[in-house]
Amino acid sequence: MTLILNILWLIFGGLAMAFGWLLAACIMAITIIGLPWVPGALRIAGYTLLPFGNQMQDSSSNPVSFIANVIWFVFAGWWLALGHLICAFLLGITIVGLPFAWAHLKLARLSLAPVGTSIVPIT
Repeated sequence: MTLILNILWLIFGGLAMAFGWLLAACIMAITIIGLPWVPGALRIAGYTLLPFGNQMQDSSSNPVSFIANVIWFVFAGWWLALGHLICAFLLGITIVGLPFAWAHLKLARLSLAPVGTSIVPIT
């Protein structure tokens, strides 16, 4: 079932949004200041590519991650979240697209504050 959902996800916006995360990682890699966010952006690009079968888990909450999330929000988070919200709205119009809209909404939240979040397989 997870395989089918992931294949449908790629068709219904997952591939485009994974490319957006990859683009954000590349832009951050160009700058020296953005290098700390590149591994996280690549990890979340992989999660955005195949989200079903995995889940987000908050792993740390400290002042450093808060500051890192604020910097991320200013430079990349808001436009990635906007892309996920647009996809969620378009998919939410149809009944068939509701599970995919929900996944886009979860990823929109992750787009706003990815530092301190890990991706783990569902057991």
